[in-house]
Amino acid sequence: MTKLAVIGALGAGRMGRGIAHAFAYAGHEVVLIDAKPRAAADVEALRAQAFAEIRTSLAALAEAGGFDAKEIEAMLARVRFAARDGAATALAGVDVLFEGVPEVLEAKRAAFEFAVPRLRADAIVASTTSTVLSTELAGFVARPERFLNCHWLNPAYLIPLVELSPHAGTDGAVTARLKAILEAIGKQPVVCKAAPGFIVPRLQALVMNEAARMVEQGIASAEDVDRAVRYGFGPRYASMGVVEFIDYGGLDILYYASHYLAKALGEPRFEPPEIVNRYMHEGRRGLRDGKGFFDWRAVDAAAYRKEVLARQLALLRHLGLAPEPGAALKARAGAPRSGA
Repeated sequence: MTKLAVIGALGAGRMGRGIAHAFAYAGHEVVLIDAKPRAAADVEALRAQAFAEIRTSLAALAEAGGFDAKEIEAMLARVRFAARDGAATALAGVDVLFEGVPEVLEAKRAAFEFAVPRLRADAIVASTTSTVLSTELAGFVARPERFLNCHWLNPAYLIPLVELSPHAGTDGAVTARLKAILEAIGKQPVVCKAAPGFIVPRLQALVMNEAARMVEQGIASAEDVDRAVRYGFGPRYASMGVVEFIDYGGLDILYYASHYLAKALGEPRFEPPEIVNRYMHEGRRGLRDGKGFFDWRAVDAAAYRKEVLARQLALLRHLGLAPEPGAALKARAGAPRSGA
Protein backbone atom coordinates (compact mmCIF):
# COMPACT_ATOMS: atom_id res chain seq x y z
CA MET A 1 0.00 0.00 0.00
CA THR A 2 1.34 3.43 -0.98
CA LYS A 3 2.13 5.63 2.02
CA LEU A 4 0.00 8.75 2.22
CA ALA A 5 1.86 12.00 1.69
CA VAL A 6 2.84 13.89 4.83
CA ILE A 7 1.42 17.40 4.57
CA GLY A 8 2.99 20.57 5.88
CA ALA A 9 1.06 23.81 6.37
CA LEU A 10 3.44 26.75 6.70
CA GLY A 11 1.50 29.30 8.69
CA ALA A 12 -0.90 28.36 11.48
CA GLY A 13 -3.63 30.86 10.63
CA ARG A 14 -7.07 30.21 9.17
CA MET A 15 -5.85 28.75 5.87
CA GLY A 16 -3.27 26.49 7.50
CA ARG A 17 -5.86 25.23 9.97
CA GLY A 18 -8.39 24.60 7.21
CA ILE A 19 -5.84 22.63 5.18
CA ALA A 20 -4.83 20.66 8.29
CA HIS A 21 -8.49 19.83 8.91
CA ALA A 22 -9.04 18.71 5.29
CA PHE A 23 -6.04 16.39 5.16
CA ALA A 24 -6.34 15.00 8.70
CA TYR A 25 -10.01 14.29 8.06
CA ALA A 26 -8.98 12.28 4.99
CA GLY A 27 -6.32 10.31 6.88
CA HIS A 28 -3.07 12.19 6.22
CA GLU A 29 -0.48 13.14 8.79
CA VAL A 30 -0.24 16.94 8.93
CA VAL A 31 2.16 19.32 10.60
CA LEU A 32 1.18 22.94 11.23
CA ILE A 33 4.38 24.96 11.09
CA ASP A 34 4.75 28.40 12.64
CA ALA A 35 8.10 29.78 11.51
CA LYS A 36 7.68 33.19 13.14
CA PRO A 37 9.93 33.90 16.15
CA ARG A 38 7.71 34.06 19.26
CA ALA A 39 7.98 33.92 23.03
CA ALA A 40 7.21 30.50 24.51
CA ALA A 41 3.89 31.69 25.95
CA ASP A 42 2.81 33.07 22.56
CA VAL A 43 3.73 29.79 20.84
CA GLU A 44 1.61 27.85 23.31
CA ALA A 45 -1.30 30.26 22.88
CA LEU A 46 -1.14 29.91 19.09
CA ARG A 47 -0.94 26.11 19.34
CA ALA A 48 -3.97 25.99 21.61
CA GLN A 49 -5.93 28.38 19.40
CA ALA A 50 -5.14 26.38 16.25
CA PHE A 51 -6.20 23.04 17.73
CA ALA A 52 -9.30 24.58 19.28
CA GLU A 53 -10.38 25.94 15.88
CA ILE A 54 -9.77 22.62 14.10
CA ARG A 55 -11.68 20.76 16.84
CA THR A 56 -14.56 23.23 16.57
CA SER A 57 -14.82 22.91 12.79
CA LEU A 58 -14.69 19.10 13.00
CA ALA A 59 -17.36 19.10 15.69
CA ALA A 60 -19.58 21.39 13.62
CA LEU A 61 -19.35 19.01 10.65
CA ALA A 62 -20.13 16.03 12.82
CA GLU A 63 -23.10 17.81 14.39
CA ALA A 64 -24.39 18.62 10.89
CA GLY A 65 -24.38 14.89 10.13
CA GLY A 66 -21.12 14.79 8.18
CA PHE A 67 -19.52 11.95 10.14
CA ASP A 68 -19.48 10.21 13.52
CA ALA A 69 -18.13 12.54 16.22
CA LYS A 70 -16.27 9.57 17.73
CA GLU A 71 -13.69 9.99 14.94
CA ILE A 72 -12.69 13.52 15.94
CA GLU A 73 -9.95 12.50 18.37
CA ALA A 74 -8.29 10.23 15.79
CA MET A 75 -8.37 13.07 13.26
CA LEU A 76 -6.85 15.55 15.69
CA ALA A 77 -4.14 13.02 16.57
CA ARG A 78 -2.93 13.19 12.95
CA VAL A 79 -2.11 16.90 13.34
CA ARG A 80 1.15 18.09 14.91
CA PHE A 81 2.30 21.60 15.65
CA ALA A 82 5.87 22.79 15.14
CA ALA A 83 7.13 26.16 16.30
CA ARG A 84 10.26 27.77 14.81
CA ASP A 85 12.66 25.78 16.96
CA GLY A 86 11.18 22.50 15.74
CA ALA A 87 10.43 23.59 12.18
CA ALA A 88 13.62 22.19 10.62
CA THR A 89 12.80 18.63 11.69
CA ALA A 90 9.16 19.02 10.68
CA LEU A 91 9.97 20.44 7.25
CA ALA A 92 12.42 17.64 6.50
CA GLY A 93 9.62 15.12 6.84
CA VAL A 94 6.92 16.65 4.63
CA ASP A 95 6.08 15.58 1.09
CA VAL A 96 3.92 18.60 0.23
CA LEU A 97 4.24 22.04 1.80
CA PHE A 98 1.40 24.55 1.54
CA GLU A 99 2.48 28.13 2.30
CA GLY A 100 -0.31 30.16 3.87
CA VAL A 101 1.31 33.23 5.45
CA PRO A 102 -0.28 36.71 5.06
CA GLU A 103 -0.69 38.16 1.55
CA VAL A 104 2.40 40.36 1.79
CA LEU A 105 5.18 39.67 -0.69
CA GLU A 106 7.99 40.17 1.81
CA ALA A 107 6.29 37.85 4.31
CA LYS A 108 6.10 35.16 1.66
CA ARG A 109 9.71 35.71 0.62
CA ALA A 110 10.84 35.32 4.25
CA ALA A 111 8.70 32.20 4.72
CA PHE A 112 10.15 30.52 1.64
CA GLU A 113 13.71 31.52 2.51
CA PHE A 114 13.26 29.87 5.89
CA ALA A 115 11.37 26.77 4.80
CA VAL A 116 12.63 25.70 1.38
CA PRO A 117 16.27 24.94 2.33
CA ARG A 118 14.97 22.59 5.04
CA LEU A 119 12.76 20.55 2.67
CA ARG A 120 13.73 17.37 0.87
CA ALA A 121 14.67 17.87 -2.78
CA ASP A 122 11.59 15.94 -3.92
CA ALA A 123 9.05 17.89 -1.87
CA ILE A 124 6.28 19.80 -3.64
CA VAL A 125 5.90 23.45 -2.62
CA ALA A 126 2.62 25.31 -3.14
CA SER A 127 1.48 28.79 -2.19
CA THR A 128 -2.18 29.23 -1.23
CA THR A 129 -2.14 32.90 -2.27
CA SER A 130 -5.14 34.36 -4.03
CA THR A 131 -3.31 37.47 -5.21
CA VAL A 132 0.38 36.88 -6.01
CA LEU A 133 1.08 35.03 -9.25
CA SER A 134 3.14 31.83 -9.29
CA THR A 135 5.45 33.47 -11.85
CA GLU A 136 6.42 36.02 -9.20
CA LEU A 137 6.75 33.59 -6.29
CA ALA A 138 8.75 30.96 -8.20
CA GLY A 139 11.88 33.09 -7.82
CA PHE A 140 11.75 32.60 -4.05
CA VAL A 141 12.06 28.80 -4.37
CA ALA A 142 15.31 26.90 -4.94
CA ARG A 143 13.65 24.28 -7.18
CA PRO A 144 10.99 26.27 -9.08
CA GLU A 145 10.08 23.22 -11.16
CA ARG A 146 8.51 21.80 -7.99
CA PHE A 147 6.54 24.94 -7.19
CA LEU A 148 3.03 26.14 -8.11
CA ASN A 149 0.14 28.09 -6.63
CA CYS A 150 -2.69 26.18 -4.98
CA HIS A 151 -5.63 28.43 -4.15
CA TRP A 152 -8.18 26.99 -1.71
CA LEU A 153 -11.59 28.58 -1.14
CA ASN A 154 -12.68 29.21 2.45
CA PRO A 155 -13.62 27.26 4.39
CA ALA A 156 -10.80 25.15 2.97
CA TYR A 157 -11.97 21.98 4.70
CA LEU A 158 -15.45 22.21 3.16
CA ILE A 159 -15.41 23.82 -0.32
CA PRO A 160 -14.44 21.16 -2.90
CA LEU A 161 -12.73 23.45 -5.43
CA VAL A 162 -8.97 24.05 -5.39
CA GLU A 163 -7.37 26.15 -8.15
CA LEU A 164 -3.90 25.01 -9.27
CA SER A 165 -1.86 27.65 -11.07
CA PRO A 166 1.57 26.47 -12.22
CA HIS A 167 4.12 28.80 -13.79
CA ALA A 168 5.85 28.10 -17.10
CA GLY A 169 8.67 26.23 -15.37
CA THR A 170 6.53 23.96 -13.20
CA ASP A 171 7.14 20.27 -13.97
CA GLY A 172 3.90 18.83 -15.38
CA ALA A 173 4.41 15.72 -13.26
CA VAL A 174 4.38 17.89 -10.13
CA THR A 175 1.06 19.47 -11.09
CA ALA A 176 -0.38 16.02 -11.85
CA ARG A 177 0.88 14.63 -8.53
CA LEU A 178 -0.62 17.44 -6.48
CA LYS A 179 -3.88 17.17 -8.42
CA ALA A 180 -4.05 13.44 -7.62
CA ILE A 181 -3.37 14.06 -3.91
CA LEU A 182 -6.18 16.61 -3.78
CA GLU A 183 -8.61 14.39 -5.67
CA ALA A 184 -7.90 11.56 -3.23
CA ILE A 185 -9.16 13.70 -0.32
CA GLY A 186 -12.35 14.60 -2.19
CA LYS A 187 -11.31 17.93 -3.70
CA GLN A 188 -12.08 19.07 -7.25
CA PRO A 189 -8.86 20.67 -8.55
CA VAL A 190 -8.82 22.80 -11.69
CA VAL A 191 -5.75 24.12 -13.50
CA CYS A 192 -5.38 27.68 -14.76
CA LYS A 193 -2.55 29.80 -16.07
CA ALA A 194 -0.80 32.34 -13.89
CA ALA A 195 -3.28 35.18 -14.35
CA PRO A 196 -4.69 37.72 -11.87
CA GLY A 197 -7.81 36.43 -10.12
CA PHE A 198 -7.42 32.78 -11.13
CA ILE A 199 -10.93 31.56 -12.11
CA VAL A 200 -13.28 31.94 -9.14
CA PRO A 201 -12.06 35.29 -7.70
CA ARG A 202 -12.23 36.80 -11.19
CA LEU A 203 -15.79 35.60 -11.78
CA GLN A 204 -16.74 36.43 -8.22
CA ALA A 205 -15.51 40.02 -8.45
CA LEU A 206 -17.70 40.66 -11.50
CA VAL A 207 -20.80 39.12 -9.92
CA MET A 208 -20.41 40.83 -6.54
CA ASN A 209 -19.69 44.24 -8.06
CA GLU A 210 -22.67 43.96 -10.41
CA ALA A 211 -24.91 42.94 -7.50
CA ALA A 212 -23.73 45.93 -5.47
CA ARG A 213 -24.20 48.19 -8.50
CA MET A 214 -27.84 47.10 -8.93
CA VAL A 215 -28.55 47.87 -5.27
CA GLU A 216 -26.78 51.24 -5.63
CA GLN A 217 -28.88 52.09 -8.70
CA GLY A 218 -32.12 51.11 -6.96
CA ILE A 219 -32.87 48.37 -9.47
CA ALA A 220 -33.62 45.88 -6.70
CA SER A 221 -33.22 45.59 -2.96
CA ALA A 222 -30.27 43.70 -1.52
CA GLU A 223 -32.75 41.07 -0.31
CA ASP A 224 -34.22 40.54 -3.78
CA VAL A 225 -30.81 40.43 -5.46
CA ASP A 226 -29.82 37.69 -3.03
CA ARG A 227 -33.10 35.82 -3.60
CA ALA A 228 -32.45 35.96 -7.34
CA VAL A 229 -29.02 34.42 -6.79
CA ARG A 230 -30.09 31.79 -4.26
CA TYR A 231 -33.11 30.58 -6.20
CA GLY A 232 -32.08 31.18 -9.82
CA PHE A 233 -28.50 32.05 -10.60
CA GLY A 234 -26.99 29.78 -7.94
CA PRO A 235 -28.86 26.50 -8.59
CA ARG A 236 -28.51 26.96 -12.34
CA TYR A 237 -24.73 27.16 -12.23
CA ALA A 238 -24.37 24.58 -9.47
CA SER A 239 -26.00 21.99 -11.72
CA MET A 240 -24.35 23.23 -14.93
CA GLY A 241 -21.06 24.97 -15.58
CA VAL A 242 -21.19 28.51 -16.95
CA VAL A 243 -19.56 27.58 -20.26
CA GLU A 244 -21.68 24.42 -20.50
CA PHE A 245 -24.76 26.61 -20.04
CA ILE A 246 -23.71 28.84 -22.95
CA ASP A 247 -23.57 25.82 -25.26
CA TYR A 248 -26.73 24.28 -23.80
CA GLY A 249 -28.92 27.32 -24.37
CA GLY A 250 -27.13 28.52 -27.48
CA LEU A 251 -24.29 30.98 -27.87
CA ASP A 252 -26.57 33.21 -29.97
CA ILE A 253 -28.61 34.00 -26.85
CA LEU A 254 -25.51 35.32 -25.10
CA TYR A 255 -24.41 37.16 -28.25
CA TYR A 256 -27.66 39.09 -28.74
CA ALA A 257 -28.27 39.67 -25.02
CA SER A 258 -24.76 41.05 -24.54
CA HIS A 259 -25.06 43.49 -27.43
CA TYR A 260 -28.49 44.61 -26.20
CA LEU A 261 -27.31 45.19 -22.63
CA ALA A 262 -24.20 47.06 -23.76
CA LYS A 263 -26.31 49.41 -25.88
CA ALA A 264 -29.28 49.78 -23.50
CA LEU A 265 -27.13 50.43 -20.44
CA GLY A 266 -24.40 52.32 -22.28
CA GLU A 267 -21.84 50.04 -20.65
CA PRO A 268 -19.10 48.53 -22.85
CA ARG A 269 -18.36 45.96 -20.13
CA PHE A 270 -21.42 44.01 -21.32
CA GLU A 271 -20.06 43.62 -24.87
CA PRO A 272 -19.26 39.97 -25.67
CA PRO A 273 -15.60 38.97 -25.93
CA GLU A 274 -14.09 38.28 -29.34
CA ILE A 275 -14.40 34.51 -28.93
CA VAL A 276 -18.21 34.82 -28.69
CA ASN A 277 -18.37 37.03 -31.80
CA ARG A 278 -16.11 34.63 -33.69
CA TYR A 279 -18.02 31.49 -32.72
CA MET A 280 -21.30 33.17 -33.61
CA HIS A 281 -20.11 34.00 -37.14
CA GLU A 282 -18.61 30.51 -37.55
CA GLY A 283 -21.94 28.90 -36.68
CA ARG A 284 -20.57 27.35 -33.49
CA ARG A 285 -23.60 28.07 -31.35
CA GLY A 286 -23.39 25.05 -29.07
CA LEU A 287 -25.35 21.86 -28.61
CA ARG A 288 -27.79 22.26 -31.48
CA ASP A 289 -24.98 22.95 -33.98
CA GLY A 290 -22.80 20.11 -32.67
CA LYS A 291 -20.02 22.48 -31.69
CA GLY A 292 -19.55 25.52 -29.51
CA PHE A 293 -17.04 25.81 -26.67
CA PHE A 294 -17.36 22.02 -26.46
CA ASP A 295 -17.58 19.42 -29.21
CA TRP A 296 -21.10 17.92 -29.05
CA ARG A 297 -21.01 15.86 -32.25
CA ALA A 298 -20.72 12.52 -30.47
CA VAL A 299 -23.28 13.41 -27.78
CA ASP A 300 -26.86 12.12 -27.82
CA ALA A 301 -28.58 15.50 -27.36
CA ALA A 302 -31.87 14.06 -26.09
CA ALA A 303 -30.16 11.89 -23.49
CA TYR A 304 -27.95 14.79 -22.43
CA ARG A 305 -30.95 17.09 -21.92
CA LYS A 306 -32.58 14.42 -19.73
CA GLU A 307 -29.37 14.18 -17.71
CA VAL A 308 -29.32 17.96 -17.20
CA LEU A 309 -32.95 17.90 -16.06
CA ALA A 310 -32.17 15.10 -13.60
CA ARG A 311 -29.19 17.05 -12.22
CA GLN A 312 -31.25 20.18 -11.71
CA LEU A 313 -34.18 18.34 -10.15
CA ALA A 314 -31.88 16.45 -7.75
CA LEU A 315 -30.30 19.72 -6.63
CA LEU A 316 -33.65 21.46 -6.16
CA ARG A 317 -34.98 18.51 -4.17
CA HIS A 318 -31.88 18.57 -1.99
CA LEU A 319 -32.45 22.29 -1.35
CA GLY A 320 -36.15 21.73 -0.67
CA LEU A 321 -37.09 23.87 -3.68
CA ALA A 322 -38.72 21.30 -5.99
CA PRO A 323 -42.50 21.92 -5.98
CA GLU A 324 -44.89 19.06 -5.33
CA PRO A 325 -47.60 18.19 -7.86
CA GLY A 326 -50.81 20.05 -7.09
CA ALA A 327 -49.09 22.45 -4.72
CA ALA A 328 -51.53 25.27 -5.50
CA LEU A 329 -54.53 22.99 -4.94
CA LYS A 330 -53.15 21.90 -1.58
CA ALA A 331 -52.46 25.50 -0.60
CA ARG A 332 -56.01 26.49 -1.54
CA ALA A 333 -57.48 23.57 0.39
CA GLY A 334 -55.60 24.64 3.50
CA ALA A 335 -56.49 28.35 3.19
CA PRO A 336 -59.46 29.78 5.14
CA ARG A 337 -62.58 30.37 3.02
CA SER A 338 -63.30 34.02 2.20
CA GLY A 339 -66.08 35.43 4.34
CA ALA A 340 -65.61 32.72 6.96
